Amino acid sequence: MQINKVDSDISVAPQIAASDLAAIAEAGFKTVICNRPDGEGNDQPLFHEIEEAAKQAGLAAHYLPVESGKVSDEDAEQFGHALDAAPKPALAYCRSGTRSITLWSLSRAGRMPLPEILEKAKNAGYDMHGVVRRIANNGKTPTDAVDGRFDVVIVGAGSAGITVASSLLARAPDLNIAVIDPADIHYYQPGWTLVGNGVFDANDTVRTLSSVLPEKVHWIKAAVAAFEPARNAVLLEGCRLIEYRHLVVCPGLKLDWHKVDGLVDTLGKNGVTSNYRFDLAPYTWELVKNMRRGTALFTQPPMPIKCAGAPQKAMYLSADHWNQAGVLNDIEITFHNAGGVLFGVKDYVPALMKYVEKYGAALAFNQNLVAIDGPAKKAYFDKTDADGNKERIERAFDMIHVCPPQCAPDFIRVSPLADAAGWVDVDQNTLRHKTYENIWSLGDVMNAPNAKTAAAARKQGPVVAQNLLTEMGKADGVAHYDGYGSCPLTVERGKIVLAEFGYGGKLLPGFPSWLIDSRKPSRLAWLLKERILPPVYWKAMLKGHEWLAKPSLVRPEVVN
Repeated sequence: MQINKVDSDISVAPQIAASDLAAIAEAGFKTVICNRPDGEGNDQPLFHEIEEAAKQAGLAAHYLPVESGKVSDEDAEQFGHALDAAPKPALAYCRSGTRSITLWSLSRAGRMPLPEILEKAKNAGYDMHGVVRRIANNGKTPTDAVDGRFDVVIVGAGSAGITVASSLLARAPDLNIAVIDPADIHYYQPGWTLVGNGVFDANDTVRTLSSVLPEKVHWIKAAVAAFEPARNAVLLEGCRLIEYRHLVVCPGLKLDWHKVDGLVDTLGKNGVTSNYRFDLAPYTWELVKNMRRGTALFTQPPMPIKCAGAPQKAMYLSADHWNQAGVLNDIEITFHNAGGVLFGVKDYVPALMKYVEKYGAALAFNQNLVAIDGPAKKAYFDKTDADGNKERIERAFDMIHVCPPQCAPDFIRVSPLADAAGWVDVDQNTLRHKTYENIWSLGDVMNAPNAKTAAAARKQGPVVAQNLLTEMGKADGVAHYDGYGSCPLTVERGKIVLAEFGYGGKLLPGFPSWLIDSRKPSRLAWLLKERILPPVYWKAMLKGHEWLAKPSLVRPEVVN
């Protein structure tokens, strides 16, 4: 007997036998629901046999038969009513469990988010993408009406989405492109580190989305509910359907603040801050400039995260301010890193270690933040030793800068586009999906082993634009992405270690070493970060001007 747990209320199973009911009761179930009509199979027990055995085991039993492949809206509604009224947990079964999980999924529509329904079904071993539009339509069968058709649909209007849209239009101005994003605002997120040190004003890092989108794109201001790659369609919340010839997926990633117990309740107060949020970066600066003594903690969660250097950038800039203010010796600084190294590219570690030593910061590797008690000003870390054993560590703090855990957005993780870890599954060179040939992805959401930075998106956008247009017959030649990413490590106010690297940690400096030696702190690199890169972002990258980002072509043939 195989039982597949969906949640605390219900599990589903393939056909059960009357002899299984005692064990089902022992497992804690209170109700069984049969969704298989009597007589469907020669080896199938009749429901009255199951019902009799259920009564003897002290279980309630319900008969809600559904013909295979014909789950109606009414069937799902009846299942929902029966489950709501039944003693729980319940076990629903049919021949394979598929009808039962389909009934449950449709009955939960409108009660829980679509990604949560899909994820619970997936975890139980069932793929519900065949009925995803019905779930999105509150469990009811929708019409097949299409709300829009486009040459290219781009999901996400962040750095990656706008860059690829602009690069496409620069090459093929006649393209019919739609960009899907529910946001009103576009942020220059690389600037938030400097907001947290009082260098930038937060308002300088924000613009309306409408002002930075290319004029020729159609902006669909909506959230994506699901993907239907078999029919070249994107399903929006509200069950609107958008069809495409080619799809580009780049919605960024999800900052999972809730994964740290107590964090959401204390952000922005009690000395708890983060430069990973627009409204909190100014609070970081407020804490830093007012601190004169005490304990300051800085955290980094397990990889992958966007801009892997940002957690320690906050530490360096804070420590530099305290050093300049003459209070550094009265402040205890610790960098709690869930990983085992300071920085993933070893060539940059010596320069960074000099600043760690200069500021007297302690490095606490393999320590992952799991909980915060803001009012008590205590943080809790799981420390993992070489054998994988975990120990809970408690640390008091006066200030803590938190980098939140990060993952792919929910609607991506449960989609057919995702790999086992939840990221969009692409060829790391062409950025084309490994299964669906007319789908591409770039930015933080895809699974190529590169650093998740805006500089990476700046390089990826032209690569995707070139390869997509080659596939459409509107360009010649294939471009490869080399994994380039840049992380300007702000080690002190006025100096930066400009880390530039590609796949495998290969150094890919964008400037000659006599101008900027990327392995050493540089004032010119600071000037680049503070004065040059912001206008390059707004006026070049988002406008389709590929300054130092034009891709070289590998071979003049269709992408494989």
